[in-house]
Amino acid sequence: MSLHDDAVLVLKGYEGQEELRQAYLDHLATHPDGLWKACHAGHLTASALVIDPERGRVLLTLHRKLRMWLQMGGHCEPGDHSLEAAALREATEESGVAGLTLLPGGPVRLDRHPIPPPCHWHYDVQYAVLAPPGAEHAISDESLDVRWFAYGEVADVADESVVRLLEATRARL
Repeated sequence: MSLHDDAVLVLKGYEGQEELRQAYLDHLATHPDGLWKACHAGHLTASALVIDPERGRVLLTLHRKLRMWLQMGGHCEPGDHSLEAAALREATEESGVAGLTLLPGGPVRLDRHPIPPPCHWHYDVQYAVLAPPGAEHAISDESLDVRWFAYGEVADVADESVVRLLEATRARL
């Protein structure tokens, strides 16, 4: 199965955010290259919130270009066989944490946001991953910092999209 076919199946199976979900499906139907950064009309991205429910905290990255605290994530790559695989790869690369596992149940949320030209939109498919006990993190080349935040601190450092992702993830736990 191709990554495009996987994305369509994942989105068709996703429950909630109906209007946004349909916008994602319409985008993929209109743009066969809609998964790739080269699609200037916008492209899907895969992200994952790294969560440590035992200690009530999440690991966020201070994004090098945006200078914002965000969940881990980024563009799909040709070697990704699924959106889940892309999200898990991005989370592992950007956090430096080995042994992350996907929270069952598929994507936690969808978040579409504008980005600077030449592209116009990121259609982010957001997952959550569980950190193993004693997880050690590292700062990647894409980050200025990587840091754990207690659930209650997230709204003070991150934007509403991260807060909504945390709320949806906690509701699923």
